[in-house]
Amino acid sequence: MDGVIRTWSGYAGGTTANPEYENLGDHTETVMVEYDPEKVSYGDLLEVFWTSHNPASPSWSAQYRSVIFTADEDQRKAAERSAAKLRADTGAKIYTAIEPMGEFYIAEDYHQKHYVRRDHVLMREYNEMYATGAEFASSPSAAKANGILAGLATRQEAEKFISLLGLSEEARERLIIRAR
Repeated sequence: MDGVIRTWSGYAGGTTANPEYENLGDHTETVMVEYDPEKVSYGDLLEVFWTSHNPASPSWSAQYRSVIFTADEDQRKAAERSAAKLRADTGAKIYTAIEPMGEFYIAEDYHQKHYVRRDHVLMREYNEMYATGAEFASSPSAAKANGILAGLATRQEAEKFISLLGLSEEARERLIIRAR
């Protein structure tokens, strides 16, 4: 969690121009992660990815398939190594695809920060902080809060940066309670 700057929900990997949730075409729902490589490695992000879903389960549609979109050759090689290690460790077939990123389309506002949106106290505060959905979606604070609520931060990790999120004491306490 430390080192992740911001995240966006969106669509990638397809050919439909300007996809939207109601017209995805052959795109896949995905998350783009902006991170500081001085604080978190790409390998660490891959570990979170592998433990956040079941890569041995085949997808039933392009929209929900498991895929790692890579930005460059180094990321592709790292992703392939991590997939090979997972295969060797588990003996399972891995259905996760590894593909070049191509164009990424940011999803509609209502698809951003799913876990934060489910908490009325946090949403009230973020609505007061940000005038637009795009500002909320691009917010490092909202990305951190969403990660905590998704179970991606320990209590110790959350306590290191929670005071920097610009939230009230009530909101910070809600996040600390939800940290794993």
